[in-house]
Amino acid sequence: MNNADIAIRRDNTIARGVGMMTQIYADRAENAEIWDVEGNRYIDFAAGIAVVNTGHRHPKVIAAVHEQLGRFTHTCHQVVPYENYIRLGERLNEAVPGEFDKKTVFVTTGAEAVENAIKVARAATGRQAVIAFGGGFHGRTFMGMALTGKVQPYKAGFGTMMPDVYHVPFPVDLHDVSTKDAMTAINGLFKSDLDPARVAAIIFEPVQGEGGFYPAPAELVQNIRALCDQHGIVMIADEVQTGFARTGSMFAMSRYDVAADLTTMAKGLAGGLPLAALTGKAEIMDAANPGGLGGTYGGNPLGVAAAHAVLDVIEEEDLCARANELGSRLKQRLQAIRADVPEIADIRGPGFMIACEFNTADGSAPNADFANAVRAEALTRNLILLTCGTYGNVVRFLAPITVQDAIFAEALDILEASINAVKGAKA
Repeated sequence: MNNADIAIRRDNTIARGVGMMTQIYADRAENAEIWDVEGNRYIDFAAGIAVVNTGHRHPKVIAAVHEQLGRFTHTCHQVVPYENYIRLGERLNEAVPGEFDKKTVFVTTGAEAVENAIKVARAATGRQAVIAFGGGFHGRTFMGMALTGKVQPYKAGFGTMMPDVYHVPFPVDLHDVSTKDAMTAINGLFKSDLDPARVAAIIFEPVQGEGGFYPAPAELVQNIRALCDQHGIVMIADEVQTGFARTGSMFAMSRYDVAADLTTMAKGLAGGLPLAALTGKAEIMDAANPGGLGGTYGGNPLGVAAAHAVLDVIEEEDLCARANELGSRLKQRLQAIRADVPEIADIRGPGFMIACEFNTADGSAPNADFANAVRAEALTRNLILLTCGTYGNVVRFLAPITVQDAIFAEALDILEASINAVKGAKA
C-alpha cells in the first residue's frame, strides 16, 4: 500500500469538494509526528487544524477514552443522560471568560456550535439580523457559510445564503483597515440598511483563523461590547480555533477586558474526538425551548471523557505558558529569517497561533505563490504546514503545544531551509 495508489482510489471514491492539503496518507501518529502508510515520518505543524493541541494520542486522553469505552459509547444525552456531560459543562462554565452565571450545550462540530449560537441569540432577542466580519470563517453549513466572510472556496456555487447577514471590514493594519473603519461600516449599516433594533448578534473571531490569523484589536472588541450593550445585541466570540491554550490562555477572550455573551468552541476541546460546545450567559442560553437545542451525537460520552482529560493536561502541563514560550521562539526565528527575505511582510499572533504573511519583495501586493511554495517545499522536507488568508499568502503555524523541544528545533531548521530554498529559486 502506498500514497499514490490510495490517491487514485480517493479520486474515484470521494467527492471532489472535499479538499486536501497533502497527498500523504496517515498510518499512525504520536504527539507532533505522523508516519504515513509508506513509513515516512513527518513533523506535524497543522495539528489537524488546531485540534490536537495536546498532541496526537496524549496518554491521558487515550486512557480516558479507553476507560469510557469500558462503560458505554452512546446513549444520547437527551434520552439517557450521563454525569460526565454535566461535569464538563460545569468546567466550561467556570473556564469561559465572563463574571456571570453561565450554561452550556454540547454539539458535535464547530459549525454546529455557531449555528446554535445564532439560534440562541435570536431566541433571546426576538430579532433576526446578524453582523459578521470580512475574512471571518464560521463553518460550511448554510448559516456558517453566510457568516463566513470569504466566497472562495466556501460559498461559491451553493446558491443564496441565509438572509439577514451583514458583513463589515475586519481591522488589519497591514491592509490599511482600522478599527475606526470597521466601526464606521457598522454605523453606516445602521444608517442605510439595518435598524439596530433588528440585530440579534454580532459574531467575530478574537483571532481570525482561515482569514489570516489577524488578532482582533482591543479597541475593536471594546467597541463591539459597547455597541451590543447600547442596542441590546448579543456578542458572540467564535473561539473554535483559538480555544484551549492555543493563544497562550485557555480562551483568547481572556486577553481583553470585556467578555462575550456567548462563546463557541470545538477543535482543541476533545484532543481529536468530535466535540463542540456553546457556553454563555445563563439567561440567554435558557431562551430556547426544551428540544430546541441538542443533537443525537451532541456530547458523545467518548468525546466528553477526552475533553476532561484535555482540560487536565492543559492545567497539569501548563500548556498556556508553553504556548507563549513556543510562540516567542518561533517569532524570533522568523524575525531572523526576515532580515534576508523581504517577502516576509508580517509575523504575528498570540501564544502559539502564529502566522507569517508574504508579499512581493517590494511590498506592493500579496504573494500567494511564495507562501504556497514554502508550504510545498517544507512538505518535501517532511514538515507539514498550512496556508490561509483572504489572499492565500499566509503560512500559519499550529503545531501541538506539547511538541518536544528537539522536534520543534528540527522543524524550525526545516522551515528556515524551505524559505531560503524558495527565495533562492525565485531570485
